[in-house]
Amino acid sequence: MTITATTPLDQIIADRLRTALSPTRLSVSNDSAQHRGHLGDDGTGETHFSVDVESPAFAGLSRVARQRLVNQALADLLASRIHALAIRARAPGER
Repeated sequence: MTITATTPLDQIIADRLRTALSPTRLSVSNDSAQHRGHLGDDGTGETHFSVDVESPAFAGLSRVARQRLVNQALADLLASRIHALAIRARAPGER
C-alpha cells in the first residue's frame, strides 16, 4: 500500500498490523465520531480506534504481551496521531 498524506488512518493501521503480525483476521474501526468533543478529539475525525486482530503471533502470549505487539507496530502513530486504541488480540482458534 502506498501511504500518502490523505490515506485514512484506519487503512494505515491495518497495513502496519498486516506487515507486523500477518493476521488471519483483522478489523480496524474508526470510533472517533463517538468521541467528538471529548478529550483527545483534535477535530480530524481520526483519533479513536478499535482493532480486532487474530494472528498466530499471539499463540502462547498473555493479553498484555499481545497488546504490546500491537502497540509496537503502531508506536509512532500512538505517540502522534492516535489518542485511544481498543485492542482485541487473539490467536487462531480462540474466541
